[in-house]
Amino acid sequence: MKYVFGPVPSRRLGQSLGIDPVPLKTCNWNCVYCQLGRSRPLVNERSEYFPREEILTEIKQALAYHKSDDIDWVTFVGSGETTLHTGIGWLIHQVKSITHIPVAVITNGSLLYQPDVRIELLAADAVLPSLDAGSNQLYQKINRPYPKLTLDRLLGGLIAFRKMYHGKLWIEVMLVRDFNDSEQALNDLAAMLKQIQPDEVHILQPDRPPVEKWVQAPDEEGLLRARAILSTIPGAKNGNVAKVIHWASGSFDLSGAESLADAIIGIITRHPMREEELVAALKNFSSEEVAATLAKLATSGKSQVVERHGIRFWSASLARYRSS
Repeated sequence: MKYVFGPVPSRRLGQSLGIDPVPLKTCNWNCVYCQLGRSRPLVNERSEYFPREEILTEIKQALAYHKSDDIDWVTFVGSGETTLHTGIGWLIHQVKSITHIPVAVITNGSLLYQPDVRIELLAADAVLPSLDAGSNQLYQKINRPYPKLTLDRLLGGLIAFRKMYHGKLWIEVMLVRDFNDSEQALNDLAAMLKQIQPDEVHILQPDRPPVEKWVQAPDEEGLLRARAILSTIPGAKNGNVAKVIHWASGSFDLSGAESLADAIIGIITRHPMREEELVAALKNFSSEEVAATLAKLATSGKSQVVERHGIRFWSASLARYRSS
């Protein structure tokens, strides 16, 4: 399949059937921690990058193939910024009309300052935007956005969306050591979260290959500090307890492709895998087939191995990572 992958294990959404509506790497941010490589060039134009009807056809095929209890969420998560696809609202409504499985949208939130984008996401059961910085200086250093996408616009869009949205609003905060894990940086973030009033704050760590080699996850002290400062935002829904989201466990569905290697490439294009994770996903296959599949991946021209802090990751060959 071109646009649908998985189900794959998600840190927050259980077994997630992924829907990817944009090409790799179509994004208006160039985050230092991005697992999908560099955004070159930055793209901020909304367009129907892939025909919405073709995407919907694949979604229907995937839902028909899998048992309903195999999938916890249908998740729109792009190889870049999901809301850059102009058909996102239509697709959400179509999916809601054909399945009872809840729908989530993972987005950087940068376009929520636009009223039409806010309206398009209202039908989703959960929306997971990013907020990694409480100051413009850190926003520029961490997210490296398209020039017109200011921190004020990001905050204003999140506040406006919260006021009209009745689903689950879960804000993602990606912690980068020595950047946004200090007391001052976290207090700045807490002040913004107080204005947004999300249902939950999800504290994430860069546990897949970051585009920049120097990016590191926070230490235990940084995680504890983040949870303590972001844990309770006065007046927020449900007490707004911040959660540290750890490495996901679960099974990768490797069906629905012409070959095992193609199925893996479909996943690692959107979801780079640790080599040990990839081997574990192949545990039900013979050692001969595993060896043949890894060899095919290595010579396919569609995959690459990226090493970060001594860990080998398999990713798409088109993803651009810093080598130094």
